[in-house]
Amino acid sequence: MIAATVGFAVMHALSKWLIAAYPIGQVMFSRSFVSFIVCAAFVLPTSGLSVFSTKRPRDHVLRGLSQSISQTFSVIAFALMPLAGAIAINFSAPLWAGLLSVLWLRERAGPVRWAALLAGFLGVLIVANPGVDSLTLGAIFALLNAIMVGTVTMAVRGMTATEAGNTLLMWQLATIAAFHALLLPLGFRIPTVTDGALFVLSGLVNLAAQYFWTRALVLAPATAVSPFFYFMLVWAMGIGFVVWGEVPSIELLVGSSIVVLSGLFLLWHEAERRRRNKPASA
Repeated sequence: MIAATVGFAVMHALSKWLIAAYPIGQVMFSRSFVSFIVCAAFVLPTSGLSVFSTKRPRDHVLRGLSQSISQTFSVIAFALMPLAGAIAINFSAPLWAGLLSVLWLRERAGPVRWAALLAGFLGVLIVANPGVDSLTLGAIFALLNAIMVGTVTMAVRGMTATEAGNTLLMWQLATIAAFHALLLPLGFRIPTVTDGALFVLSGLVNLAAQYFWTRALVLAPATAVSPFFYFMLVWAMGIGFVVWGEVPSIELLVGSSIVVLSGLFLLWHEAERRRRNKPASA
């Protein structure tokens, strides 16, 4: 999982670098297309087109649409605000998933869960650092990305129980690349050799990070590996400081700490709830 967090942090930094000089559609499609082509080169020779066999094509398409939108929002946020700040707001996705599960799925939420959710959202406000009149545009896109990710997490909660890992991965990469292709009419620039290499590297790092993340969840329970995902904020702070001279503010450090602690508490609380309910359902 730590390798995955390094990969995701580097991928986000590459996207932030490229979006400063190239249209959003080109940045998003290049990353998605490279990831899909490389993954297909490894998966299709052994699995063939049967890897796309599924009884839930609609769910896969909706998942790909939601993820393509959320990824686009995140890259726009990276372009408009410090890297670590955008990632810290993105970490509020589990909070949105928890809130939506209560409002949409009618899951029961006690005072402890509500307190954790409210504390987490307070941390988001501290990181977003709203002015007198409104939130910054970058923070708004980061919040929209977090809400989209939380919605996807809640909506596709049961897909891993019925779909193979390679099927999930190939459908995800194919649909995201297809939807990002729709952004290409917004503009395209012929990249320099160096930037072309960075486009390819972004796709390769994205694929590697997705693979390490998936393998971590296969090798160990989510409750054991998910806390390490927050290491991405540490790498993002380091990259932001070295590359762009972004010094973490007090608001970022305090707010992100609250968001991370709230997310970890909700993860632990959910695991304890399932552990207590397991004997009763057996």
